Amino acid sequence: QVHLVESGGGLVQAGGSLRLSCEASGHIFSIYTMGWFRQAPGKEREFVAAINWSDGTTRNAGSVKGRFAISGDNAKATATLQIDRLKPEDTAVYYCAASFGTRVGIYPHEYNYWGQGTQVTVSS
Repeated sequence: QVHLVESGGGLVQAGGSLRLSCEASGHIFSIYTMGWFRQAPGKEREFVAAINWSDGTTRNAGSVKGRFAISGDNAKATATLQIDRLKPEDTAVYYCAASFGTRVGIYPHEYNYWGQGTQVTVSS
């Protein structure tokens, strides 16, 4: 089993910044890819960013490119999502996900484990 715990969410004014963290525990050495998704009430879960642990390859959703950046710390088994210039439409629950596959996937079904989520609310 792999356990993922997100932290760092909260209330922030538009234009502000947040840094979300996802710490993995359990059978972490089976993880090749970690990603971030977000979901607003009544909407589908949406890809945000992902990182491949083997080569450091990252991928961001086109809608957030230039504002969101994912990074990883292998020693700490932690993936970080830096969010800058937040917009009200960024408001959602942000979920961390982990995959046994090497593909930096953009679809939820490509991931095997999920965290509980952390709420990000951006005021207008």
